[in-house]
Amino acid sequence: MDQDLSPSGPIESVARRPDAVALAAIMLAVIAAWAYLAGAFGTTAGMGDMPMADMDMAAPRLGGRWGGTEIVALWTMWAVMMVGMMLPSAAPMILLFSKIGSARSTRGERHAPLLFFAGGYLTVWWGFSAFAAAVQYLLHSTAALSPDMRAVSPTAGGLVLIAAGIYQWLPVKQICLRHCRTPFGFLSTSWREGRWGAVAMGLSHGSFCLGCCWMLMILLFVAGVMNLWWVGAISALVLLEKVLPAGPAIARAAGVLLVGGGITLIV
Repeated sequence: MDQDLSPSGPIESVARRPDAVALAAIMLAVIAAWAYLAGAFGTTAGMGDMPMADMDMAAPRLGGRWGGTEIVALWTMWAVMMVGMMLPSAAPMILLFSKIGSARSTRGERHAPLLFFAGGYLTVWWGFSAFAAAVQYLLHSTAALSPDMRAVSPTAGGLVLIAAGIYQWLPVKQICLRHCRTPFGFLSTSWREGRWGAVAMGLSHGSFCLGCCWMLMILLFVAGVMNLWWVGAISALVLLEKVLPAGPAIARAAGVLLVGGGITLIV
């Protein structure tokens, strides 16, 4: 009698479920990012006993200058923050890419590893991290930010809130949001073969997500870049906009609240 000699161990079982592997990888990356942020920021907006206090964030306003190590550490902070904030809302797209890859592999077709798609996506946000770090450096050098990295001027903070609120209603926001909410539509119309094709798709999807959410990230300079509660609140808003059926309405409602908050702050 023939025996089934196919692998049946735990590792082989997991290997036959690439979707589960992809989901676990996303969860581990997000948990690691938030653990890093919690350790770096603490649960308050102030610097307190943060390990990153070694960066001497207040140096520019005192006439000092950051070296290469401090600038890299600042970019790293933003890059890790973007992983923790954006990967949850990108999970539907990433998991669908993984599922398509699994189906193609089953049919014997070549398929680029998921890492290339996810890498392209994160590259966009890591590029934004460089921009945000540069903005933070410039604001600190002009004493426009307090030690907990929030805008010193209520007027400036209010104007940023108003601008972010208006952006929530602009067509460009709605177009980018609609893209982020329809993973199947994007992958079915923009599919590219090969590893570099996967990277290109990741870059494209990341660009739409950047267009959707970049103004919400700028709000961190109003609430406090190191305020973990605000980081979490903005992350939750991004997730709700993208995954709930009422996401577009939530985005517009948030816009109204942001404009109201900005006017209140200025007044």
